[in-house]
Amino acid sequence: MTQVFGGSRPAVIADPPDELECDIVIIGSGMGGGTLAYALRDSGARVLIVEQGDFLPKEVANWSAKDVFVDGRYKNSALWYDETGRGFVPGNYHYVGGSTKMYGATLPRMREHDFDAVEHPDGVSPAWPLSYDDLEPHYAEAERMFWVHGRKGEDPTDPWRSTDFPFAPVSHEPAVAGFEASLREQGLHPFHLPQAIDLREGGKCIRCPSCDAFPCLVDAKGDADVAAVRPALKSPTVRLLTRTEVKRLETDSRGRQVSKARARRDGRDISIRAKRFVVSAGAANTAALLLHSASDAHPTGLANRSDQVGRNYMTHVTTFFLAADPRRTNDDVYQKTLGLNDWYSAGADNRYPLGNVQGLGKLRGPMVKNARRMVPMPVLDAVTRRTLDLFLQTEDLPLPENRIRLGSGDRIVVSRRPTNLSAHRELVTRMKQVARRAGYPVTLHQMLGIEATSHQCGTARMGEDGAGSVVDSRCKAHDVDNLWIVDSSPFPSSAAVNPALTVAALALRVAAAGELTS
Repeated sequence: MTQVFGGSRPAVIADPPDELECDIVIIGSGMGGGTLAYALRDSGARVLIVEQGDFLPKEVANWSAKDVFVDGRYKNSALWYDETGRGFVPGNYHYVGGSTKMYGATLPRMREHDFDAVEHPDGVSPAWPLSYDDLEPHYAEAERMFWVHGRKGEDPTDPWRSTDFPFAPVSHEPAVAGFEASLREQGLHPFHLPQAIDLREGGKCIRCPSCDAFPCLVDAKGDADVAAVRPALKSPTVRLLTRTEVKRLETDSRGRQVSKARARRDGRDISIRAKRFVVSAGAANTAALLLHSASDAHPTGLANRSDQVGRNYMTHVTTFFLAADPRRTNDDVYQKTLGLNDWYSAGADNRYPLGNVQGLGKLRGPMVKNARRMVPMPVLDAVTRRTLDLFLQTEDLPLPENRIRLGSGDRIVVSRRPTNLSAHRELVTRMKQVARRAGYPVTLHQMLGIEATSHQCGTARMGEDGAGSVVDSRCKAHDVDNLWIVDSSPFPSSAAVNPALTVAALALRVAAAGELTS
């Protein structure tokens, strides 16, 4: 039996038949897929969102550092593997809303020059086939969707804006405010981070300590579930199918049209037919799905004539940086409010871009236990009570050999050699000096490894030449007439800021182009 949905049927399909049919199927409900569904909600098209996971449960454990960090209660990704065969659990989450359910809700725009070719220590970051101007109105719309708080004009690297931030910036608490004052005295230009939390008048946010890397128990985080998917499901033409993993996309005999998605739900096979297909599964899983969809017409993977599917994998070079003063405690609760971009671009005293600095959610003992297993919890608690916590990130370059591929049993294998390490080390060195001048005599830092996948991008690169790229500037596959890729996979470069807002802006641009609904 084939179910053609529409009308007054429930928004979440509880008991699907073996076959479903719609106009547009969106595979993945994260920042790309969720935003796209939201943008299509009034189009009249019958849209089906297919999500591998379910709604993340609301429970007291949402705000338990032990449950979230020590026990990994919400980690539900299959193992990925490095080139040595070592398995690891990535920072990837399968829920309605995707990995945004656990993100830190920092939503910066890329800078104007991030869309141009930029020289780095290890090579040149390539230009995009679109400009900042092409995305600017969609950035503004995405900021309204996700309740972004910020202050225009504070950050000297800010790109031009047609509108101010929708909401006032999230204020600094005492420890961060003192650090900000010291930065200004040192001649630097700190700014309020653009944060997607519901601190609007009458909003739900209570500025709790369990935001960054936690699910939000009160739905006050501007994630793709709360701000995009749920509003989209109010439309009579948008439906959601949860607990369903799309295993393969099949095409017609010529290979020019995807004809169906083959999926697995609760141990049962389901097929989904649609006029148009959108893959929004995240850079690694999107690449894996396309590679797994190889056929006679696409022998190296769907839409992979260029041999670029899975290649150019980027994640940023990242470090957790703790500035400590043993003489005093840091009693800030919501700490993720400060940013610094003074060395984001090449300048008078740095030949190459160094990257971005931003606040972390306030660390506590259980949040660092897995990184320091031999240290007793009381010691970790005592140390983290005295730290101001920062996140440092440097642009990672797209290398063809840095890639996602399928190993035995179709498991995801990640090959990655970090780039621009010299620039990142310089950023760490400068922040040590800054922190000590600000009254923090002790600094601790930990570079993140291959398991840090939250900023993954680049595995289905965007370009106008189908011989060297997977999709065009509107995220449409060169080789398949009814396939779009709308997540971070099309990024030609990673820049050095969080990618989520750019993913949302790309999704809104795809919807506005009208090709999906024409």
